[in-house]
Amino acid sequence: MVGDGVQGVASAIALSSLSPSTPSTPSSLDSFDSLGSQVTLRLPFLLSLAWRDSRGMRARLLLYVSAVALGVAALVALGSFERDLRRSLAAQGAEILGADLSIATDLRPTPEVEAFVDSLAGATGAETAREVQTASVALAPETDRTRLVRVHAVDGRFPFYGGIETAPAGAAADYQQTRSVLADLGLLLQLEIETGDTLRIGRSRLPVAAAIERVPGVPDLGAAIGPRVYLPLADLDTTLLGFGSRANYVWHYRFDTPAAGDTADAIIERLQARLDALDLRSETASEAEGDWAESLSDLARFLRLVGFIALLLGGLGVASAVGVYVREKEESVATLRCLGLSARGALGVFALQAAVLGLVGAGAGAVLGIAVQQVLPSVLGSFAPVDIEPRIAWVPVLAGLGVGLAFALAFALLPLVGVRRVPPLRAIRVDAGAGRRGLRGIDPLQVLIGVALALGVGLFAWAQTGERVAAVAFPLGAGAAVGALAVVARLLRAGARRVVRPGWPFAWRQGVAALFRPGNQTTVLLLTLGLGAFLLLTLALVQRALLEPALRAGGAEGRADLILWGVPRYEREAVAALIRREGFPVVDDAVAVPMRLVRINGQDARALAADTLREGPPERWAVNRPYQSTFRAGLVDSEEVVDGELVDRVDPDAAVVPVSVEEDLAGDLGVGLGDRLTWNVEGLEVETEVRSLRRVDWQRVQPNFFVVFPEGPLDEAPQTAIITTHTGDPEASARLQRALIEEHPSITAVDVRQVLESVQTVLDQVAFVLRFMAAFALATGLVVLAGAVRVARRARAAEGVLLRTLGADRATVRRAMTAEYAALGLLAAVAGAVLSVSAGWALAHFAFETPFVLAWDWLLGAAVVGPVLTVTVGLAGSRGLLDRPPLDVLREEV
Repeated sequence: MVGDGVQGVASAIALSSLSPSTPSTPSSLDSFDSLGSQVTLRLPFLLSLAWRDSRGMRARLLLYVSAVALGVAALVALGSFERDLRRSLAAQGAEILGADLSIATDLRPTPEVEAFVDSLAGATGAETAREVQTASVALAPETDRTRLVRVHAVDGRFPFYGGIETAPAGAAADYQQTRSVLADLGLLLQLEIETGDTLRIGRSRLPVAAAIERVPGVPDLGAAIGPRVYLPLADLDTTLLGFGSRANYVWHYRFDTPAAGDTADAIIERLQARLDALDLRSETASEAEGDWAESLSDLARFLRLVGFIALLLGGLGVASAVGVYVREKEESVATLRCLGLSARGALGVFALQAAVLGLVGAGAGAVLGIAVQQVLPSVLGSFAPVDIEPRIAWVPVLAGLGVGLAFALAFALLPLVGVRRVPPLRAIRVDAGAGRRGLRGIDPLQVLIGVALALGVGLFAWAQTGERVAAVAFPLGAGAAVGALAVVARLLRAGARRVVRPGWPFAWRQGVAALFRPGNQTTVLLLTLGLGAFLLLTLALVQRALLEPALRAGGAEGRADLILWGVPRYEREAVAALIRREGFPVVDDAVAVPMRLVRINGQDARALAADTLREGPPERWAVNRPYQSTFRAGLVDSEEVVDGELVDRVDPDAAVVPVSVEEDLAGDLGVGLGDRLTWNVEGLEVETEVRSLRRVDWQRVQPNFFVVFPEGPLDEAPQTAIITTHTGDPEASARLQRALIEEHPSITAVDVRQVLESVQTVLDQVAFVLRFMAAFALATGLVVLAGAVRVARRARAAEGVLLRTLGADRATVRRAMTAEYAALGLLAAVAGAVLSVSAGWALAHFAFETPFVLAWDWLLGAAVVGPVLTVTVGLAGSRGLLDRPPLDVLREEV
């Protein structure tokens, strides 16, 4: 059968070939190949031929255009959003830090430090502000509710750039003069208080002047991590800054008229040695802008990889559609070959069709991506420290168009190159053309296109991450997932052939048998739907793995759910007695000694970490962080020795103290058994030797430490206590916290439930963003499913007519289709779930180093939702097939 489009084109070819130089009719069909050289393969002619030949097939392929469009839309939207983000960061960079320069320390400022920061202000003529950041428990006397808050005690006009947005507006300008506080709106809602009510922090009682709606330079998620309270520095209770407290002292500078070339970065470069000597940290506005740009760009690059997966899924759909299209056009191609069109010309016709479809799909995706770009600030804006204004950026739009077109064309060419092997003899013989491939049935051109695709995927991953490992791992990982699903599809077809039993109901027997019928779409549907389910379920499993252990630990019977830290040594017994008096147990009572690492094996630790020419440990974070270490005679139930031997006690005057170091910290410091670490303990240097390495379960809600000393050397060192208790419910926890605030206001109480609520809020935001992008992959799978149904309508119509001729009614045929789609959906969901469990375990174990938790609700939900979606889309795409009279279908086959 030759379609109308081919008949019209055939006439054109016939006329073009009947020229004086055209030889007479060939003597045999085998000589038809020689006529191809007589047809002029000019672009206008090929375009006309491609347009005419596509008649009747355009509607079928538009669904696959949609599959390409979704992937391109994800790339364009995220690429444009990253441009918007960088532009907003550059325009509002100073608001991120709130100053031109900030200098900070977590040690109580010495007179030398005070003199240095004052001299810097005098030498530069900068406007200055001072801030003390710490944590404390806020109590609302009106409602008796408590909440752990981040305290910002400010003296001066800070922030210098931007302004704290409050309700009512303008309260940030005079809260220091009115001796009042600004509190996050979420905190007021949690404490059930309003503007004008009193807030107690330590011993200070101040009225609430306004609710904070936004702080410049702080993402919206900052309030979820910990509610903020701004108050005058003069009203900060100094008991909150006692020994053992975790306070951060910050000086902010604004340079109104800096000398030529004397920028904040230049000043810091000149004073870096002095800052290091005084143990001070610095940050400039440009550094803050760069850090945020880098971190948010990492997120955008990761999300673009998710969008790229959607594009790959769309490519699989294109390959499947074009494969079916080519099989249906074999007779038409053979007829055109008989009329003089060469194999190269036939490939050019279909390649032009694929290119036009790819261009249409990429163009539609670019338009959709621009529309999605307008929505992304509301989706991703909570992660950014500035307001993001979307604008059309033509570079990512053109890049998305190019990538989408290239991949659509490459995936289309994989099956298209097969038209080169369709001989003219195929027009009269169905079996003509067999055995015309290369070595062992392999088409070298298809292999070349496949290699080019793999290289393209690797180059894209490299461009997004900048890592060569990703350039290899991403195509290998994608190939492994596709290969695993392809194996599942092959096993499904083989299993379906063997599992069908004569005793089954006819509809189910027919539906399962359709999984291995000729021309079925089992493989491509399992690939697309399975990969979509794999992505979504992996995200859900990782989220559950991160949160579930802490949730179990926080709510376990008898486990600590309230942590008291910064307990002064002289208040330790009184605090423990108060806890017992209120009817609660003391679960843990550990000693914490503040210290800093100064040398590693006799070499300056900070110099080693700062040496950019040196590869490997020590890591900067492990050297620069303040340590809270403990001393005791044995292990606790959250740790175990993995190497060496724990020493219980040594002489207090020992020259070298044996210590136990957590194994991951030892790796980041680059030390092992026998190495020396020198610590500064409140001005006194203590030489230690690593005698054992411990593995610590950080998920346990109890005092855990990186470094454990034996009893003896630190017994009389300055120290605080960390006490934990189990209250059982929020009301009891709040009652105990109120009693602690009344008698011991300097102590910080951390309610594990509140921390987990904050973690849950952040994880929910992250999960929403990731699911938003993964939905592109799932939507692509559904579009490919709809396209496969559309492409296979002809075969399904013939099957339906045959079944109805044999006596089956419409309901029976519909049940058979339902059985087929349900089996496909269930297998895709199960295969995606199995892959997601493997990927989720690997991410939890290697990337996040947390126990893996199976989210059975998500896995079971996928097993239900997958078949339902597949059946719904499949039946919707098959609608109308059973309404056609059998004679119409039979006439098409004649």
